[in-house]
Amino acid sequence: MAYRAPVSEMVFMMNAAAGLQEGIADGTYADLADGMAEATLNEAAKYAENVIGPLHRTGDQVGCKWKDGVVTTPPGWIEAYAQFVEGGWQSVTGSGDHGGMGLPQVLLAGCMDMWSAANMAFMLGPVLTFGAIDALEAHASAEIKHTYLEKMISGVWPATMNLTEPGAGSDLNPLRTRAERQGDGTYKIFGQKIFITYGEHDMAENIVHLVLARLPDAPAGTKGISLFVVPKFMVNADGSLGARNDVRCAGIEHKLGIHGSPTCIMVYGDEGGAIGYLVGEENKGLACMFTMMNDARLATGLQGVAIGEASYQHALAYAAERKQGRAADATASISAIIAHPDVKRMLMTMKALTLSARAVCYLTAGVIDRSRRATDPAARKAAAERAGLLTPIAKAYSGDIGNEVSSLGVQVHGGMGFIEETGAAQFMRDSRIIAIYEGTNGIQAIDLVTRKLAMNGGAVMKAEIADMRATVEQLRATNDPSFGAMAQRLGDGLDAFERATDWLLEKLGSTVQDALAGATPYLRLFGVMRGGSTLGAMALAAHKARAAGETDPAHAGRIATARFFAENVVVGADGLEATITGAAESVLTADLALAV
Repeated sequence: MAYRAPVSEMVFMMNAAAGLQEGIADGTYADLADGMAEATLNEAAKYAENVIGPLHRTGDQVGCKWKDGVVTTPPGWIEAYAQFVEGGWQSVTGSGDHGGMGLPQVLLAGCMDMWSAANMAFMLGPVLTFGAIDALEAHASAEIKHTYLEKMISGVWPATMNLTEPGAGSDLNPLRTRAERQGDGTYKIFGQKIFITYGEHDMAENIVHLVLARLPDAPAGTKGISLFVVPKFMVNADGSLGARNDVRCAGIEHKLGIHGSPTCIMVYGDEGGAIGYLVGEENKGLACMFTMMNDARLATGLQGVAIGEASYQHALAYAAERKQGRAADATASISAIIAHPDVKRMLMTMKALTLSARAVCYLTAGVIDRSRRATDPAARKAAAERAGLLTPIAKAYSGDIGNEVSSLGVQVHGGMGFIEETGAAQFMRDSRIIAIYEGTNGIQAIDLVTRKLAMNGGAVMKAEIADMRATVEQLRATNDPSFGAMAQRLGDGLDAFERATDWLLEKLGSTVQDALAGATPYLRLFGVMRGGSTLGAMALAAHKARAAGETDPAHAGRIATARFFAENVVVGADGLEATITGAAESVLTADLALAV
């Protein structure tokens, strides 16, 4: 089945999770008034469905080719990227000073949701360019901005992110790529980077590499890392392209999934040194790069949402057509498998998990917008802290959901799901990377527990819990029995989450190893509760719309999905709490069982 962008559901979630209408009213989203959000998303949907969606299977089956340093993308990629540039899509959030539209992050989140669902492998390139634009806007010199940003924001020059090396991945302390100062203010870069998404390709005339490297006199560890712009082709004073820089692609990886995305081995400085330009200050490059990285983490979470949505649509269509067995309440001799309770359970699990992840990601995007757009400095600061808290959840929880939902999609197809021709397996293969790149989900959990949870002595998390409890009270106030049951499940889950939070805060001050042992289940519990509470807010919005006389049948489905999530997913909160607070010893003594 071809992917269809659920634009109305996206807009409804933007209202419930990110406060779209409230933002339009208070000026935060003034630029999305008069139907701008819906109009933009509808145009983005056309690109998703009609341009890159039809290339989804081709990219997987043909993949990318490397020969003598040249990477050839799958058939249709060049033309699709040209349409992406022509449509101005790379400019959605870029600064108006350099030709961008300056639109909010929540709108880009909706676009990324549908584009990644239509063709995740294709969109991995533009995703990184969005982040690189933000990094240069925030940290680069006026000269670098003048030279590169207009071309990047237009999409004419896409960008890459070069962190990983053979000996430096999640831990960048051993990073070996080196930079040497030159008399003219430039730097020469020497080293090798691996796993570089779209590091080389045939879709654009130039590629702007953002590269982490270390100066000879730099402090040890991550405090001695600098960030450089290293173009594939040098740029002349008049903006035209000059000589080829000393950077080449030494090969591409052969991967489980995302075959249409070239994952490159990049070599800098084999023939005298690649010319680079410093971004920000020497030895402070990691902070600059994390502007790009945090954008990439939200985008990665949205990939989990996207794969979940695409896999769900695929499985739902198959289940409605495939006939096997007779349902217990059926009158016909044979039923479509969607009539069987276990298949209904799988499909509802796919839908509810996907919507919970979308809720978390759209909420995070909305908070990021407020951290940049609020007029009150204190409000911007509070939103920035909240965005820091939510970003690991958006990335890791949603990434895990993409994996789980795509696996269920294969299961719904039964034996046919294991056959590549049905397309179900591609979603599962493509989604597997989401929990790994842009900081593994385990790293996200460690970051959450050791840094984000402890912000302001835990006050930022306590405020988040209070926000979720406010939704529970609103559900109770409806005096609707089904909403009351949902509120009870969510309230019980929040009790478990708050107890786990208090336990971790106490352990961070005494036995950090115990806290680390529970980090991943804690992130999962946070994701479940944040997603479940926001689905509760979605259900409340649907309830109010029905009470006001709206007859859209989708409202009943929204309420049913929130209820299903509360009764089938949130109920596992006590078990997660028990793992967080009671399983540390069995983890920390695992050496006894792991002896090689």
